[in-house]
Amino acid sequence: MNMPPNPFLENLRAGRQQSGFWVSLANNLSAEVVASSGFDWLLVDMEHAPTDVMTVVGQLQAIAPHGSSAIVRPPWNDAVMVKRLLDSGAQNLLFPMVQSVEEAKAAVAATRYPPEGIRGVAGSIRATQFGRIKDYHRQANANIGVIIQAETQHAVSIAHEMAAVDGVDGVFFGPADIGADMGLLGAADTTAVWDLIRETAAKLRADGIRTGTLSTNPDHAASLLEEGFDFVACGLDSDVLAKGADALAAKMRKAMGKD
Repeated sequence: MNMPPNPFLENLRAGRQQSGFWVSLANNLSAEVVASSGFDWLLVDMEHAPTDVMTVVGQLQAIAPHGSSAIVRPPWNDAVMVKRLLDSGAQNLLFPMVQSVEEAKAAVAATRYPPEGIRGVAGSIRATQFGRIKDYHRQANANIGVIIQAETQHAVSIAHEMAAVDGVDGVFFGPADIGADMGLLGAADTTAVWDLIRETAAKLRADGIRTGTLSTNPDHAASLLEEGFDFVACGLDSDVLAKGADALAAKMRKAMGKD
C-alpha cells in the first residue's frame, strides 16, 4: 500500500490557489455535510472548538471520501498533541499563535521523525493504515504540511524570518487576533488590519512564500484570492448555520406578523 497523496500540500508547493472553509462544530456529520461542497481544503479546528483527538479522527474519516483536503489546527504548538494528530492521520497542520523563529522550528520538529525532528515512531497507527504502508516513515517528513499562523503585530513583523524556517510551507494571517493586538478587538474587518496583512503578505509572496488567511465575507475572500493570496477560507460552519437559521426564523416571524 502506498502513502496517500497530500493534494493541499502539492497544490500549495505548485502555486495553485485554493479556497477553504472552517469546520468548527466538533462533529463528524457536520464535517461530512460540507465535505462535498467543493472546497479545496477544510480546516478542522481544535483551538477554538470543543474537539478532542477522537473527534478529529471521525471528522477526517467523514471528509476523506469527498475530495477536500483536511488541515487540522491543534490547540497549541505542542509536540505531544502534534504526534497524536499525525499518528491519527492528519497530513497538514495549522499552528496557532507562532511568535518566534524558535517556535516555528519547534512546530516543524514536532512533525518530523529523527534526525530532522522529534516525532515519536509508531507502527500500527491510522497514518500508516495500521502498518500496511510499509514506507510511511521514510516518506512522511516530506509529505506533512506545516502552516504557521501570524496573529500579532510582532509575528507579522517577523513573518519572513519565521517562514524561512526549513519545513514551513506557508504563513496564515489571523485577522481577528491581529486586530485585537492592534486595539481593534472585534473589528477584524477594519482597514488598518487588512492594510498590515496585505502589505506583509505581498512581500512574502514576492519571495515565493505562500500566504493564507480567513474572511467570512465571501466577496472579500474572493478579492483576496484575486490579489494573490494562495489559500483563503471564506467562512465557517457555525457562522453559516447561525446566519442561515436566523434568516429563516426572521422570514417566518414576518409571515406570522410578529416583526
